[in-house]
Amino acid sequence: MFTDYTKITIKSGDGGNGATTFRREKYVAAGGPDGGDGGNGGNIYFQVDKDKDTLIDFRYNKKFKAKNGENGSGNHCNGKYGDDLYIKVPIGTVIKDVKTGKIVADLSKPNQKELILKGGKGGRGNSHFATSTRQAPRFSEDGEKGEEKEIILELKLLADVGLLGFPNVGKSTFLSIVTDAKPKIANYHFTTIIPNLGVVKTKSGNGFVIADIPGIIEGASQGVGLGIQFLRHVERTRLLLHFLDVSGEEGRNPVEDFYSINKELKKYSEKLAKRKQIIVANKMDIVNKEILKQVESLAKKEGLELYKISGATKEGVQELIDHIEKTLKNLPKEDLIEYEEKTIYTLEDEEKWTIKKEKGVFIVSGKAIQRLMGRVNIEENESIYYLQKSLKNMGVDAKLKEMGVCEGDTVILEDWELEWYE
Repeated sequence: MFTDYTKITIKSGDGGNGATTFRREKYVAAGGPDGGDGGNGGNIYFQVDKDKDTLIDFRYNKKFKAKNGENGSGNHCNGKYGDDLYIKVPIGTVIKDVKTGKIVADLSKPNQKELILKGGKGGRGNSHFATSTRQAPRFSEDGEKGEEKEIILELKLLADVGLLGFPNVGKSTFLSIVTDAKPKIANYHFTTIIPNLGVVKTKSGNGFVIADIPGIIEGASQGVGLGIQFLRHVERTRLLLHFLDVSGEEGRNPVEDFYSINKELKKYSEKLAKRKQIIVANKMDIVNKEILKQVESLAKKEGLELYKISGATKEGVQELIDHIEKTLKNLPKEDLIEYEEKTIYTLEDEEKWTIKKEKGVFIVSGKAIQRLMGRVNIEENESIYYLQKSLKNMGVDAKLKEMGVCEGDTVILEDWELEWYE
């Protein structure tokens, strides 16, 4: 089974908690705090695996979680870091955020590895909070929680040449005679329901990859028929061969077919619609001369090259292959998937926080506040002092005063509701 689209949930490991311990050793007076740090949670990486061809492994296994970091302990012993999780995917896999639809990573190179989710940081033990005035801190930091995200995995084939055309125009036959691929061939629509790849060996000893992709019909850009699967794979190619049936046996109008397919390409992607195309007039062994004239006029009107072939007799096939090889030399290899600078989810600004006032209540939120509240013990006086000092250093105090906070007002920090006092 060929699987090229799936949704999964990934979660990086939680950081371990710091320890609140004190040195207790015979003959050692005032040993002091010796709580160790918690270990960082495991990261999640996606890595290209050359032995994988589909996303079938994700059909039933939908949840992936990295290991948590271990808690710290006494005698300055730090917790063990959680093991990183490496998720193997086939080359050509694109990772998207379900919530935003943005592309997070494009795994299109051999052995490529990308960090997608960072594990939570381990909390610091109480030994870090000892000062000249606070020599026995009875609090430590909790570890940060790992990030959890729902993502989409899309497999987009990596081919130099893509075959365009309505079903049953001879694309699969062409692929079978120019490569060692064995696509299913029959005289009915949608014989090809999964993409087929084949490598063409040229006279010069070089080669290029051709993708025979499921036929496209009107409405494909909105998901009609096999359209989205088709467009997802043709997006990767550098050159498009647009096959038109000039036999007239199917009762179709090849000129209308040409414009119909290009209309769908444009709806899906402006860049894809501008990719170089060569018109291939197929089934020349049973050609309808009137239809051929229409196709010749079309090529002239659109300024496109036209090659006439017969998949059945192999007429004109070698000339077309030679021309494709020359054309590809002048088409640069580039990243055909455009996306913003690669995003690792947890690389957002850790100092970011916001305050809003609703019905007299001040609500303070943001990544920095989440991290801070995860590291304090709200029931411990020394920890509360640390919280107040941190809020002051972050500028939260000053902003609250600027917004008119008064003694007795309610201030919400994440899930904690506190009363403001000077």
